[in-house]
Amino acid sequence: MTSPDATPPLSTDAATAITKAVHDGFDAQTKFLADFVRIPSLRFEEGPAQDYMADALRDRGYKVDDWTIHLSDLEHLPGFGPIDGDFSRARSVVGSHHPSETKGRSLILQGHLDVVPAGPSDMWTHPPFEPVIEGGWMYGRGAGDMKAGTVAALFALDALRAAGFEPAATVHFQSVIEEESTGLGALSTLQRGYRADVAVLPEPSELTINRAQVGALWFRLRVRGKPVHVSHAGEGSNAILAGYDMIRALQEMEAEWNARAADHPVYADVPHPLNFNAGKIAGGDWASSVPAWCDIDCRMGVLPGQDLAEARAEIEARVAAAARDHPFLSNSPPEVVWNGFQAEGYVLGEDADPALDVMRAAHAQVFGADSKIEETKMTALTDTRFYGLYYDIPAFCIGPRAQNIHGFDERVDLQSVRDLTVVLALFIAQWCGLNPLRD
Repeated sequence: MTSPDATPPLSTDAATAITKAVHDGFDAQTKFLADFVRIPSLRFEEGPAQDYMADALRDRGYKVDDWTIHLSDLEHLPGFGPIDGDFSRARSVVGSHHPSETKGRSLILQGHLDVVPAGPSDMWTHPPFEPVIEGGWMYGRGAGDMKAGTVAALFALDALRAAGFEPAATVHFQSVIEEESTGLGALSTLQRGYRADVAVLPEPSELTINRAQVGALWFRLRVRGKPVHVSHAGEGSNAILAGYDMIRALQEMEAEWNARAADHPVYADVPHPLNFNAGKIAGGDWASSVPAWCDIDCRMGVLPGQDLAEARAEIEARVAAAARDHPFLSNSPPEVVWNGFQAEGYVLGEDADPALDVMRAAHAQVFGADSKIEETKMTALTDTRFYGLYYDIPAFCIGPRAQNIHGFDERVDLQSVRDLTVVLALFIAQWCGLNPLRD
């Protein structure tokens, strides 16, 4: 990384030319986004979407690094979360721009292309992977979270070129996976050696700057019962019903953790910042057999600064205590299996102030000198924690307006995507500086 002094103010003519280039290219950007959303980049199936992004970066002349992620390279690193599934085809893609002359500060632009499952398609108004535009919104799984933001960053760079410029500093455009489950895609880029003076992630945020986010722990409760024929149900033990007893115990713990959050230095003013979720349940083998097994995949939020080892121990203790009071589980306690996110919370530090000042200025250029960009705290998490907590790279999110993320009829507001693209283009121009393109 290099940290030269701030670049000179962006001229009015350059800002006007860059803004015009975004607007001129927005139809192509919208089509690109629709084609991107059309690729169902579900977990462990992200290859075609990574191909799409790698091809787009190569077509633009970036130096492309496209590699297979090996867990053995990551397991020893802070922030690692265990994988539950076939990770053999996992890839990261980075397209790097290196300037003809370095004048400004380097930048990582990072977006994830993995999306969460769509659920029953007949519960969507339109098929989840057939993007539809209605009323200025694009509908589709991943349209908001976060393909629109990723595409905005790519087309912001395109706009600089269309206006006759290149960033006057190194820019790494990173396309990652696993943001929705472990964050190992982001971690792999850091293990690979990619660094910059700041990282900007265009996660959906309604064009606010995200300054803080909680962490999360994923775990599986493995509950075992005693199977018998349903005609003698009283002689067995129903693992599914016992699983619900464990869920109730964890909901009580959730309430206690949120009560403690009232004293947190950052989240004290956020109502109920920590959420427990029993997100997936599977159990039993036959409708007329008392179920012998039940697996429950769970997620629990943690506050920034909360020790993960202590949090895990408290969850395990709560499950053990609930099992001790259970008529069957006292002799057959559930197993807690840690899988997926083992993620700390993150608060943006003062080292990000120079980048935030530039982002505020870019926002004011788009929305007017009297506008003030909002700064928010999330009750979810993003990949920013890897950069900020473990590699001393200030990282924050700013992205478009999106609704129904992780739900039915996910959608993104295209006007906010256009505005974001201009903001990002002006930010890049001011943060990295500009060189005129050479013939």
